Amino acid sequence: METMISGGAVEKSNADREKALRADYASLGAQLDRRGIAIDAILAKVEAFGVAIPSWGVGTGGTRFARFPGQGEPRDVFDKVEDCAVINQLTRATPTVSLHIPWDKADASRLKQAAARFGLGFDAMNSNTFSDASGQRQSYKFGSLSHADPAVRRQAVEHNIECIEIGKTLGSKALTVWIGDGSNFPGQVNFARAFERYLDAMKDIYAALPGDWRLFTEHKMYEPAFYSTVVQDWGTNYIISKELGDKAYCLVDLGHHAPNVNIEMIVSRLIQFGKLGGFHFNDSKYGDDDLDAGSIDPYRLFLVFNELVDAELSGAKDFHPAHMLDQSHNVTDPIESLMLSAVEVQRAYAAALLVDRKALEGFQEDNDALMATQTLKAAYRTDVEPILAMARLNRGGAIDPVAAYRASGYRQKVAAERPASVGGGGGIV
Repeated sequence: METMISGGAVEKSNADREKALRADYASLGAQLDRRGIAIDAILAKVEAFGVAIPSWGVGTGGTRFARFPGQGEPRDVFDKVEDCAVINQLTRATPTVSLHIPWDKADASRLKQAAARFGLGFDAMNSNTFSDASGQRQSYKFGSLSHADPAVRRQAVEHNIECIEIGKTLGSKALTVWIGDGSNFPGQVNFARAFERYLDAMKDIYAALPGDWRLFTEHKMYEPAFYSTVVQDWGTNYIISKELGDKAYCLVDLGHHAPNVNIEMIVSRLIQFGKLGGFHFNDSKYGDDDLDAGSIDPYRLFLVFNELVDAELSGAKDFHPAHMLDQSHNVTDPIESLMLSAVEVQRAYAAALLVDRKALEGFQEDNDALMATQTLKAAYRTDVEPILAMARLNRGGAIDPVAAYRASGYRQKVAAERPASVGGGGGIV
């Protein structure tokens, strides 16, 4: 298997840190042992945990007002795969890539070979009917799967089926559908007719799914439609999954909710009724900010994983959620942000594994609110960094991924090879 950064560079970075890490790991192990927790069992679970990298995330994102290109931006999907390979090489936590079509459209067999060079696979495919592609016959300006014109809906359905066909060659097993359909003005659309058209179109896409695939539908409260959105919340998303069938599931993007919404409770509801498909992990302050995971509210990320671990340990039915990042980086190096985001998702998972579930259940049954919440806090406050770093070391990654990455000079190297991008209009990559 090839690597984009020399193994010697990673080993050199680790050599300066390994002794301290082993001491920290032993100290944490002793602390957890007093709590009846075997640190090596937690380590094994963390080593087996992975989160998919979004291909679009390795480019520089933007705002509605401007985009400021970064150095060495990917020129095409093959450059994106190389950047994703760097992230996985150093974190050992991102074994798969999630593609967005038509942004990442290329010869599927060649693309599969390119990823295989680095030991990467492909996660869910993502369709795009929220913007117009070059040469597209029908415009999505006024919607796609819910559009009043049958020709536009048919084009959108065919695009999603094309994504499935590409994914079959790549080895993907899921399709994620998010649409920007909605309205900006009261009276612009008939809510019921638009939703009915959407459901009819989605049924055509669902019918094209291979038997071992899953369909993820993603809800989003607003943007680009500001008055109404066709798939605006988790309740509507749940209705869609029930209408479509057993292979349809809800995808939860942490940034697509109103402020103060209890996302972890939404996760619990979807688990309880067998309709949680997976996640797009990011963070937000005001809305769909697409910030680095755990950068604003790491406790909320932990609380989400508290629900996931509870379901994992209790053997919840049909529970195998997909974990993916979905972020847009405007002021940081995307590779660094994605590495740290992957680590933060792992951190939330590891901390949730430390929750004393027997004690928590007892406090809940006794209505002891204070001790119940303190039980969660005890796990959250535990510094699990030695477990995360040891997982990386054991699997050939970097104890400190950002330090190893910066020392490698990778960004400077690709900046010399890839032509500089031109800045200008707003929008994500």
